[in-house]
Amino acid sequence: MTESAVSIKGLVKRYGSFTAVNGIDIEVGRGEVFGLLGPNGAGKTTTLECLEGMRKANGGKLRVAGCDPQSDQRELRSKLGVQLQSSSLPDSIRVGEAIALICAWHGLSERLDLIQKFEISDLLKKQYRELSAGQKRRLHLVLALLNNPDVLVLDEPTAGLDVQSRAQLHEEIRTIRLQGITVLLATHDMAEAEELCDRIAIMIHGKIAVCGTPAQVTAAGSKETRIRMRTTKGSLLPGGDIGGATFVKANDGYLEWNCRDIAPSVTELLKRVQDADDTVEDLRVERPSLEERFLELVKGVENR
Repeated sequence: MTESAVSIKGLVKRYGSFTAVNGIDIEVGRGEVFGLLGPNGAGKTTTLECLEGMRKANGGKLRVAGCDPQSDQRELRSKLGVQLQSSSLPDSIRVGEAIALICAWHGLSERLDLIQKFEISDLLKKQYRELSAGQKRRLHLVLALLNNPDVLVLDEPTAGLDVQSRAQLHEEIRTIRLQGITVLLATHDMAEAEELCDRIAIMIHGKIAVCGTPAQVTAAGSKETRIRMRTTKGSLLPGGDIGGATFVKANDGYLEWNCRDIAPSVTELLKRVQDADDTVEDLRVERPSLEERFLELVKGVENR
């Protein structure tokens, strides 16, 4: 992996007798989009708040762009951009005023390049209360990028957005990555994480349950692959195992099997279709989704 932009070693955070984060280790490379996933209360936001310097850890060692979040806060502010899970501005502040205020706080001139890039020129004179949810999210992303950060933290950035706004924000995150900015993305959206992240970590009860690329995480599960097939004549009857594949269900003309070894299962299915003088209309071989792997992990922990 490339040089670390974010380093978490043995992070512990307690609230009284409750341990929210229990000794986690994470290394995030420069220019990487790293996803932090987990159910509510897993410790995702607490971890990010410790990295941002908003909360003081009870144990462990943290580095963000080379800075200690507690002792190097002034330097960290110049290297870190943050879009909080719940961000808000005064209702009456205008978009242009908000941008000017944050630029002044960082000692920067107005970032016309970001205003043009994120197409908010027509919003500059609008009050915050007049913005749609998607426009507010876009504005907060611009505010987080004004200081040209090395590391950008996005906590549930697309929560509550419509499909079009989500797609636009996803495209903006890809563009940010191409600029070499490291992105820490906390999300409940499994499809979002699978699409955007180079690597992900799934947190459960304050610990890292699994960490790796989306493909590695899904492959580490039950390892069963789904085969779905529909034929012209429907020659394959529901029920029974075929070539090591276990029959699951019939639905809307499709038959579905689960298997661990794809090759013999698909070979046997195709042979049976051919022997029946039938034709395959649709054949789909699907690995388990990240959402299925996530639910499997959560269920496994809860059943211990």
